[in-house]
Amino acid sequence: MRKPLSAEYSPAYQKYFDLISDGKFMELLRQNGEETIQFFQGLPAHMHDYRYAEGKWTIKEILMHIIDTERVFAYRALAAARGDETPVYRMDEELYARNVDINKRAFADLLSEFKVVRSGSEYLFENLNDEQSQRLSNIVTHPMSVRAIGYFLIAHVQHHVGVIRQRYLGE
Repeated sequence: MRKPLSAEYSPAYQKYFDLISDGKFMELLRQNGEETIQFFQGLPAHMHDYRYAEGKWTIKEILMHIIDTERVFAYRALAAARGDETPVYRMDEELYARNVDINKRAFADLLSEFKVVRSGSEYLFENLNDEQSQRLSNIVTHPMSVRAIGYFLIAHVQHHVGVIRQRYLGE
């Protein structure tokens, strides 16, 4: 699957697409999943519930956000690839974060969930043809192609890992 053209996503998403390396999409998606798991597994347990400032998410909450976003965007890609033009609205990430209780969930459980969700995304994208990858998801604020969604899934994770490295770990 080829990288999307800038017209295939909102200009507000450009910061994400700038994070993506060149390479074959499926290799990048799988590598991103493996690196993400390794990164989160390498975090010390005392950091899992850490937030760097009042009102900011904990690392566990960030991981849950990554999982939720992957699910929402994979659904959008599926719907568009299958020709479903039903309008969808932007994902309110704060609403999702307020309505999930991860306090009693083990960090390993969240990582397992990420693996399963990413695996589902991999199956979805590896079985799309070129025509399906160029179809547009009818996101009300700005249409987004299926392939743009696929690349966004990679970049979204990279963005949040970068935030954790910078703001939570001080790297």
